[in-house]
Amino acid sequence: MSTLSFFAPCPRGLEALLAGELKAINASHIKPTHGGVAFAGDLAVLYRANLHSRIASRILLRLGSAGYRTEDDIYNLAARMPWSSYFTPEQTIKVEVTAIKCPLKSLEFITLRVKDAVCDYFRDLMDKRPSVDTATPDVRIYAFLTEFDATMYIDTSGEALFKRGWRMDKGRAPLRENLAAGLVMLSGWKPNQALLDPMCGSGTIIIEAGLIAANIPPGINRGFAFEHYRGLDKTLWHKVKNDVKIDKTQRALYASDISAYAVEDIERNLQRAGLPFAVAFEQNNALDVMPPAKSGVMICNPPYGERIDVTTSNETSVFFKQWADHLKQNYAGWNAYILTSDRDTPKYMRLSASKKTPLFNGALDCRLFEFKMVAGSARKEKPTT
Repeated sequence: MSTLSFFAPCPRGLEALLAGELKAINASHIKPTHGGVAFAGDLAVLYRANLHSRIASRILLRLGSAGYRTEDDIYNLAARMPWSSYFTPEQTIKVEVTAIKCPLKSLEFITLRVKDAVCDYFRDLMDKRPSVDTATPDVRIYAFLTEFDATMYIDTSGEALFKRGWRMDKGRAPLRENLAAGLVMLSGWKPNQALLDPMCGSGTIIIEAGLIAANIPPGINRGFAFEHYRGLDKTLWHKVKNDVKIDKTQRALYASDISAYAVEDIERNLQRAGLPFAVAFEQNNALDVMPPAKSGVMICNPPYGERIDVTTSNETSVFFKQWADHLKQNYAGWNAYILTSDRDTPKYMRLSASKKTPLFNGALDCRLFEFKMVAGSARKEKPTT
């Protein structure tokens, strides 16, 4: 099989995890960069990356690149790409352009020129033009511009890979599934350990952990754009899917939330996720949730408002102080991981974070704080004079 070049974007801060995933599926020339990982491989790598990656947002196939000075240069590059090798003019398209330090004035105009190039390519070749569908296109085309170079990609994933298909019920500010999976991986949690999310919302973190423990590929219940492209090797794709081995071992996964609506959401999401074992969940205030095991890992993305019953910044600090006291009194032997955009969270909790990992929740600059729980305060008391 020939070697193809790819780029997989991902949430910022998770590039190293994505590189590890790609290595595990036998990708080559793996090069992490800001916001994603470039790599190479054959069709089997393409199929496995889409099916198995818990971190990637999508898998882009690199078609070609060239230097540019004007919009016409970008048009000419797009017009040279072998579009007919992948799709037909009967399929709808959408073009997206992203850029870093691009000297040209309008990305919208560049997007229009790329679209024109693709349509003109098919008109010249087949006397037909594909239609544009910005909502649910059959084919997504990406152009990435640096200060001097333009690169053309075709998306092989379709819907973003964090859309696994199981999360239909969600709260007001849900954590994306690939970021939730990243939190589980960064925590170092192992499937033989207890895992708790005491502010679970719709259950994204706990369900992603369950999928990891069961070895269920995140893309097992969804479709991909490449399945509708020319060049699909149906036999190989069937083999990649059949190579999956599910682990049905019961795991110690626990979730709770103060909101009855959230608990209803997680129940429905768990049913759709299809885990081969039960997950314990309940409606409860995080201040009252007792440890389900002598030791384990706690991971949460604390919300504000109704789900922790606070409305002001002062109440927020009071809540975190009370919650930290609860953890210190009851969770010795546990490691707690808290994702938040509020850098003052350790101060509220009067705890010293043993680690803080920069992550981005969309455009929101966050930190994943690690707290190793011991009885009493983790802060050193000032000596008395």
